[in-house]
Amino acid sequence: MAATFMKMSKFCNTQWVRFIGGEGIVRSYKPESGTWIYLIEMALGQEPDFGRVGAETMILLTEADLRTT
Repeated sequence: MAATFMKMSKFCNTQWVRFIGGEGIVRSYKPESGTWIYLIEMALGQEPDFGRVGAETMILLTEADLRTT
């Protein structure tokens, strides 16, 4: 059995990050296929007059897609 070493994650939970198309907060992360995959809750824009419809947007991004704010 061979041990596989992976670098530490670059981002942590509740950290603000930015990416092409917006910014958001890291909600969770896990190692996958030799890299880290992050669940990002996108920042909400200004609330419209009629209120919010539905939940916030969540996306999965790799570590290479993220930058610190």
